[in-house]
Amino acid sequence: MSEASGKNERALATAARELFLLGRKTVAARAALAALQKQLSEANSQLVDTLQVEQLIEANQQLVLAILSAQSDVEDQKNAQAEQHLYLEMREANERLVIAALSAQDLQIAAEQALEQQRNVLSVVAHELRNPLTPISMIAGRLVRMPREELPRMQLLIEGQVQRMSRLVEDLLDIARASTGKFRLNFQVTNMADIISDAIAIYTPVMLAHGLSFSSERLESRLAVNGDPVRLTQILDNLLGNAAKYTPKGGTVTLAVSVEANLLEIHIRDSGIGISAKALPFIFEPFVQDDHAVGFNGAGLGIGLTVVRELVEAHSGTVTGTSAGEGKGSEFVVKIPLLNP
Repeated sequence: MSEASGKNERALATAARELFLLGRKTVAARAALAALQKQLSEANSQLVDTLQVEQLIEANQQLVLAILSAQSDVEDQKNAQAEQHLYLEMREANERLVIAALSAQDLQIAAEQALEQQRNVLSVVAHELRNPLTPISMIAGRLVRMPREELPRMQLLIEGQVQRMSRLVEDLLDIARASTGKFRLNFQVTNMADIISDAIAIYTPVMLAHGLSFSSERLESRLAVNGDPVRLTQILDNLLGNAAKYTPKGGTVTLAVSVEANLLEIHIRDSGIGISAKALPFIFEPFVQDDHAVGFNGAGLGIGLTVVRELVEAHSGTVTGTSAGEGKGSEFVVKIPLLNP
């Protein structure tokens, strides 16, 4: 055997050995890839936190290193720079892959939650609209046999239920208008003293009917604002209506007015059921109700305060709500800028 032939055989043996080692490392890399794919599949079935995201990214990086390590055993050292560049690209691509997969999962969960919330809202809306229809239907069935002297009282009952339905529909429409930017207000110079006085006159008998003590201030001076009189009335109507609704018999409701730094401040306090610490940060969000308030003096949709916030902000004002907790009453403060004298 010549020397040249011996060298060729040794080279072939070395190449065969390198190929064998490369094959083993390739098999290991494929096993790591299979394990990673299984891990990604499991991650898609549950919500993961930041630590899990980092673990998945690290697993991807280890896979990239294993593949590049297998390749580097049979490649020339001149390709080290190219390998490093490829490693960085694959690492970035894998990071984006993991984050995209988890983001897609988060979006799916959010969509399912939104769909469930919509179903619940539609169920409550249907229930709230059906409630006034029951007495209306009963009265309608008895009208033929009802004595003439009972007709005025039945008419008042029907009108009250129709107003309740109309109020609910209008609140729902206001929420839709606000979310689509179609809120329309008829701004004009308005005397808030008149608006507040009218609200006091309307709600004094309402509070008495609920067995509540209602105190308010007599307003003498003019309080001019740039606003929609109908919508400003609606703000007070919602807040005073809530105070009457969620304050047990024997409780108190107070309406106070002050002016600070050219801002009109309206304070409405009650000694009612209060707001829990859990619900307080979200009371102005649509369709949110405090658990202990549901069913108290009639359930609602949880949109009245959302309408109040939208209307107050449309008048360049702010509204806040505070409470010391369940059973400790609540206070709402509306601030609206006054017109300069």
